[in-house]
Parts: sequence; C-alpha cells; structure tokens
Amino acid sequence: MNYLSLLLKGMGMGAANVIPGVSGGTVALITGIFEPLIHSIKSLNIQAAKLLLSGKFKEFAAYINLGFLISVFLGIAISILTFARVLEFLFDKYDIYTWSFFFGLILASVYFVAKTIDKWNFSVISNFIVGTVIAITIALLTPASPSDNFFYLLICGIVAASSMILPGLSGSFVLILLGNYQLIMIDAVNDLNLKILLPVAVGAGIGILGFSYLLSWIFEKFKNQTIALLSGFILGSLIILWPWKNEITQTFGEKTKVIGYDWLMPNLSMEVLFAFVFFTIGFIVIYFMERMVSSEK
Repeated sequence: MNYLSLLLKGMGMGAANVIPGVSGGTVALITGIFEPLIHSIKSLNIQAAKLLLSGKFKEFAAYINLGFLISVFLGIAISILTFARVLEFLFDKYDIYTWSFFFGLILASVYFVAKTIDKWNFSVISNFIVGTVIAITIALLTPASPSDNFFYLLICGIVAASSMILPGLSGSFVLILLGNYQLIMIDAVNDLNLKILLPVAVGAGIGILGFSYLLSWIFEKFKNQTIALLSGFILGSLIILWPWKNEITQTFGEKTKVIGYDWLMPNLSMEVLFAFVFFTIGFIVIYFMERMVSSEK
C-alpha cells in the first residue's frame, strides 16, 4: 500500500471540500479510493470495537484498514487546515481564474467518472438526469442564516460530512445553504476555534459513519445506476462554479446574506482568454490524475 499516494489523494479530497461547489467524493471517485473508503469507514462498527477493547490491535488495524484510513484522513486534515488560507487569498484576488480552474476540473470529472459505467440503459440515463436536476435544484436554494448554536453546528457536521463523501455534492456548498460556511470553513478553521470546530467534528463523524453504510449498500447493488446518479450530481454542481456571476444579497436587520446568483455571459476579453487557460489546466489536472490511477491498477 502506497501511503504517500493515499496521503496526497486525501489532500486532494480536503482541498475539494473547502471549495464551494466541489466535492471531496468526486476526487475520491476519480482517484480510485471511493469504494475502499466507504467500505473502510463502514468497518468502524461493533466488531471493530470488540477487537480494540480486547487488545487485538493487529486484527483491529487489518479489519478497518487502519493504514488506509489514517493516510487519507490525515491528508484531508492537512489540506483543510492549510488550503483555507490559500483559498481565501485566491478568491479575493483572482476569483474569475480560480472559479475557471475548478470549472475545468469538475467538467473533466463528469467525463472520467461517467466512463466507468459498464452499460448505459434507460435506468442509468434516468439516474444521470435525476442527479443533474437534484444538484441544480440544491444550487438554487436560498441559504439560511449563520448560527453558532451547538446542536445546529452538530447538524451542520452531520449533513456536510455526508455530502463530503458523496461525489458531486459539495460539503462546503451544503454549509453555505445551512448559512455556516464562513463561520466554520474560514473563520473557525483559520482561528482554530474549537468551540465551533468540535461539535462540527462530532457531527461529521456521525454523518460519515452512518452514510457510508447506505452508500456501500447502494454501490454494491446498483453500481452503474449509482455512478450515473453521482455523475449527474457532478454535472449539476457546475452551475455553482460558473466564474461569471454576481451575488444577489438581501439585508435582514444588520445582516446581509447571499440569497442567490445572477449568472452572466462574458464578453470576449483578455480576462476570458486567461480564464480559458485556467479552465484547460483544471481539465488537464484531472486527465493526468485519471492516468495515474489507471497505471496503479
């Protein structure tokens, strides 16, 4: 097992989860660790607890694929803690180019994920369309107001973590809809505010463990349909990543929040040409990532 490779893939997942509209699950699917990830998480059950409590550490490690989990989640943690600051700078100074890069990244992901489907039929195509419509519908929902209530933060962790491992559905964008993206992913991460981060982390653990069981069962029984649905999620999420958009805000008392976007078509300019360059770079990154994974098989 190449732990360095797993660490880097985990870092890719962590970076993706910081970006609104990009899913860590998409990176997991592209890099070939999606299925082993949900199976390993699902193994954190009563049997694993019995092995650990009885002192059978070697059997416990093998049962839950401990080396794999540590490598991936260490990579996720490192990336989230470091990439949040970089992302804040990039979106502040180079927002069009940053969005363009991720747009190319995710558009390429749609192709490379969908091409793993063995056979296209009516049910597979239907799931692809349904996934696309669901993702677009979620993107058009109105965000809630921020809240640092303990139980609301717990819910944020559960929902965001579940979407975090679901390709095409961004954990960060779910936090935007819940109103707590800025509070959790930017302010609390940068300030290491444990009062905010701890309840979110507890909720995330609950969400990831519970959702992994459901995903594992669905993936095993309906693999082609599931990949088609996830590909649709990824395609529909592109609406959030479109670089040229204006925020629609509304003031509630002393608070102003984003309630939607006004999407624009840009005029041809040097900015658009540079944006296309970054779009192409994003596409190429996924291409080489997929080639790397194929060579490992």
